[in-house]
Amino acid sequence: MLRTIFMIGLFAIAGLFVLRLVFGLFGVMLGIFGILLALAIKVAIVGGLIYLVIRIFSPDTARRLREKWSGRSY
Repeated sequence: MLRTIFMIGLFAIAGLFVLRLVFGLFGVMLGIFGILLALAIKVAIVGGLIYLVIRIFSPDTARRLREKWSGRSY
């Protein structure tokens, strides 16, 4: 009986350790995902602004870029 109580306690402590480890890694991964998402949004905004400037000042270059990345539109 005493051995059973100790085993239950050991499993409870091991379970708490595993939960802390899993949720700790989950938090780190969520943080990295947030940083990468913010970086991707910044890159998309800067790229969009550069394309807008190119489209205003050189429409032919903008057309060639659009054809290169998305194919020719008829």
